Amino acid sequence: MMLLAMFMFMLMGICIRLASAHVHVLEVIFFRNFLALLIMAPVLIRSGRGSIRMNRPKLFFGRAFINFIGMMCGFTALTLIPMAEMTALSFTGPIFVTIGAVLFLGERIRFRRIMAVIVGLIGALIILRPGFSDISLGTMLALGSAVSLAGAGLFIKKMTETESASSIVFWMVMMQTPIAFVPMLFVWEWPSAEGWAYLWGVALCGTVAHMMLTRAFALVEITSLQPLEFSKLPFAVILAWIVFGEWPDIWIWTGGAVIFASTVYITRREALAKATALKAKSEATL
Repeated sequence: MMLLAMFMFMLMGICIRLASAHVHVLEVIFFRNFLALLIMAPVLIRSGRGSIRMNRPKLFFGRAFINFIGMMCGFTALTLIPMAEMTALSFTGPIFVTIGAVLFLGERIRFRRIMAVIVGLIGALIILRPGFSDISLGTMLALGSAVSLAGAGLFIKKMTETESASSIVFWMVMMQTPIAFVPMLFVWEWPSAEGWAYLWGVALCGTVAHMMLTRAFALVEITSLQPLEFSKLPFAVILAWIVFGEWPDIWIWTGGAVIFASTVYITRREALAKATALKAKSEATL
């Protein structure tokens, strides 16, 4: 399920790039959510109202808000930089989550995790190569998307404890549709037939990807799925090469691998620390 989710996310990226050649990216974002509602409607009608019940509404609103920010940044970045570069930079999400936890939540981290964060940032610098190539708006938006979507992933993991996969995906697009509607009005233009095909592709691929990702998170620990996220890079490279003729340079491959190795280490160390804390707490209560 995780591998299928990663492939569908990359296929959605291809459709986003193609759709944005026909309509403004704000319109692509709106239809990504609105058409997903239409796709899910038959399934939800057959499943009944109980399949989309919200047990903890605050989590739904928080996830939708953060995910929409990530969507705005990510969709725009896909129109500005190569898809492989966007994908490689997306691996920085857990690094920025760790930094944010230290700066804003007062969390304490040990030397090995600090070194992993530094290594991950070095990986990002390998891709960006400041001083040797310009740091564009697209790369900054890609990093912003990584931060937002990493936060949304934490929401998803928490939500799977009490919410169904259908409700998590349904309420995401239900809440994001009206948010995207207002800015879309300022750039509205009627899509061509080809544009409609790509917009439906964005919605279909995104819906399937989120369903598979949510089910995967519900089945196993998120740390065991983390290594599979690196499959996004070869998927992105192959698809972008076939459709757009893009091929990443050695810096994107190298930087992406360095970033990913760092994020896997950080995620596993956090899981180990959490497990140790829970064990100590349970022993203290006995």
